[in-house]
Amino acid sequence: QVQLVESGGGLVQPGGSLRLSCAASRSIFSIYAMGWYRQAPGKQRELVATITSGSRINYADSAKGRFTISKDDAKNTVYLQMNSLKPEDTAVYYCNAVNIGAMGSRYDYWGQGTQVTVSS
Repeated sequence: QVQLVESGGGLVQPGGSLRLSCAASRSIFSIYAMGWYRQAPGKQRELVATITSGSRINYADSAKGRFTISKDDAKNTVYLQMNSLKPEDTAVYYCNAVNIGAMGSRYDYWGQGTQVTVSS
């Protein structure tokens, strides 16, 4: 199994910045794609950004131009730098690791989430 631990959430004012971290319990980035998702109250969980083992990156439209996903393979850590935060960014942010191996075997892990609140 893989354990994922998020950190870095908190309360910020609109226009502020936060950097979220997701630490994996072992070296997995060579075979797992990593992602950040978020879930606001009353809404479905949505994709924020993903980064593959080959460092291909994808962002949700809401994140483009403001958020940056990156990873440090040596530290088994994925980051989400969030700038120009808006109240609508308020949500619980979750780290995800997924691998689909041979014969369709799927491994999918989630962290516990970290709260991000953007408010005056």
